[in-house]
Amino acid sequence: MIQKLIRSLKRKRTDCYLCQRYQCQYAFVGMGQHSLTNLYPVIHYLGLPLKYICVTTAHRAKLIGKKYPHVKATASLDEVLNDEEVKGVFVSALPSAHFSIASQVLKSGKSLFIEKPPCQTLEELDALISLQRQYGSPVAMVGMQKRYAPAVRLLRKRLGREQPLSYDMHYLTGAYPEGDALLDLYIHPVDLACHLFGRPEILACRKVAKDSYILMLQHPHVAGTLELSAAYSWTGSEETLKVCTRSRIYRLEQMEELTFEPKPSCILGLPTDKMLHHHTLEEHLYQRNNAIPIPANNQIYSQGFFNEIEAFVSAIEQSRSDVLTSLPSLRMTYGTLLNIK
Repeated sequence: MIQKLIRSLKRKRTDCYLCQRYQCQYAFVGMGQHSLTNLYPVIHYLGLPLKYICVTTAHRAKLIGKKYPHVKATASLDEVLNDEEVKGVFVSALPSAHFSIASQVLKSGKSLFIEKPPCQTLEELDALISLQRQYGSPVAMVGMQKRYAPAVRLLRKRLGREQPLSYDMHYLTGAYPEGDALLDLYIHPVDLACHLFGRPEILACRKVAKDSYILMLQHPHVAGTLELSAAYSWTGSEETLKVCTRSRIYRLEQMEELTFEPKPSCILGLPTDKMLHHHTLEEHLYQRNNAIPIPANNQIYSQGFFNEIEAFVSAIEQSRSDVLTSLPSLRMTYGTLLNIK
């Protein structure tokens, strides 16, 4: 009886996956390491009808055609944008080329998924927002995947019910000679601070080394510090957040683990843990399980890539409006980055 029930549940789960079909055609512009590692696997898992892969040269298009014979490889963006069957375009190219490509996609009236950074300045971001309104692109969202990370969504929900007092965030990597660290890398922690705590005012900013900053920010109801640095190492890179509320202390580690511990009580203003023996109780709200290889335990899922692509496609196919990373939602982030610069 138990075995029959188990087989039935497994069949139901498989049938549910196979019945999830997408009607629209999609295209992808770009073929870099980030795309191959984080975005293409999700597109393949979801079974999205990917009609085109667009790259910069005919030579690269020829190689892609041999590697992916089921997809049409092209070096012409116009070919993609003139195809009425294509409803959504993923763009993950060189950051310096994003604004130009995004502008062309929006002018075509197609939906746009653009990897970060979508542009180089706040003025360019406003130009993209205007193009979306002018040409009526149904969806235009930015690949700020950390907003879609399960741990971040859970933390944001928790903080909405509590009163944060302060936070401490660290985003530490090795040297980044290939681009603008502030815009290419630090857009993530700055955006996360804006997303969780609201519009920030920079109280202090100190550049301590090349591409390395110490910040103190004041949000509407909470203050925090950020260390953004490329002076550490890539092998030991670190992304951590600690949030202190009136009753708890939350810790987020690498988007992989979210914990909290209740604060000890005070009696007449006296901390009980200073007078009595206190056991620290740490509870896990979210933790990726490396031992069980299912989609939810994959790093692509815990980092938010899976949910952001699924949200983009659902917004197109089902006309859903739960996109967390629309173009206007990044104005606060770009304004903060501009002030840091």
